[in-house]
Amino acid sequence: MIGTKIAVDLGTVHVIAFVEHKGIVLSEPTAIAYDSETNEPIAVGKKAYEMLGKTPDSIYVVNPLENGTISSFKACEQMLTIFMNKICQNKLFKPNVIVCMPSSVTNLERRTILDVITAAGAGTACLIEEPLVAAVGAGLSTAEPLGRMVIDIGGGTTDIAVITMGNIAVSSSVKGAGNALNEAIIRHLKKDRDIVIGFPTAEMLKTTLGCAIDREAEIAIIAKGKSNLDGMPIAFEVTSVEIKEAIMEQLYALCDEIHALLESTPPELVGDISETGITLTGGGSLLYGIDKFFENEIGIKTTVADDPMNCVIKGTGAALEKMEVLLDNGYKFISREDILGTSRN
Repeated sequence: MIGTKIAVDLGTVHVIAFVEHKGIVLSEPTAIAYDSETNEPIAVGKKAYEMLGKTPDSIYVVNPLENGTISSFKACEQMLTIFMNKICQNKLFKPNVIVCMPSSVTNLERRTILDVITAAGAGTACLIEEPLVAAVGAGLSTAEPLGRMVIDIGGGTTDIAVITMGNIAVSSSVKGAGNALNEAIIRHLKKDRDIVIGFPTAEMLKTTLGCAIDREAEIAIIAKGKSNLDGMPIAFEVTSVEIKEAIMEQLYALCDEIHALLESTPPELVGDISETGITLTGGGSLLYGIDKFFENEIGIKTTVADDPMNCVIKGTGAALEKMEVLLDNGYKFISREDILGTSRN
């Protein structure tokens, strides 16, 4: 297969790219900023994300994905085009791209992902399920007939899957993920304290103070927002206990989804999981104490994978370097001509 081989983790919060024989070459926020008058892109990735909530009327910022799905085709295409040009540096042959996706995407969503990737410059594109590659990236042996549960907590979606013999036996994809925790923090402060904060501040509070179990010692920081009563700037103290209270409803809802999936899992695989345990991947698994929280609520040993943020892209990169295995297992690389139904001639 001629052309650069690229693996892409197209996430709601981050885009991460892996190039064959080079490793991870790009990790940027999923954001693109536009000139309001011309509607032309002026920044992507980190530079665009830093503008979020701070732009004048002449600039607006778009997050092209929402809850794991593409919400703006044009913005996503333009963002990916810039990223791929940066990676490939205008090489003669178009790249071949593997993109990971939530396990429960619809056929229409699959087509949309393939459409946007090939429109952004990929010669061919192939889709692979996130929990499967997350397991590989976490270093789990997935080929044998042994049930393993992987929970990939991303920004827009949480993928829960039971894997055996190199395939997903049962899975579900839910919206309760990192962004949902941020939104819960925003709602809590507005409802209980009449304080309005933006999404970046909520993200900072979650990563700094957030916890799923009580910390050994309560911590607090001073954050900034505005009063919902008079619209004036306000500096206020927030504690880890308060942030924990704000996000617990979302965490319990996620536990309910895990219980539901276990109920639909064949008993022999559930027996395996009781021994092999649950592995957490994704940025959301960095929340303090989330492994102990799940272990206490579900009753199964739970561990966080090494380098959980990059498990998906590492697993997708491993698949990229064993492309013949993908092809032998029914995965297909689709060209833009295949998607549009046009002739190559």
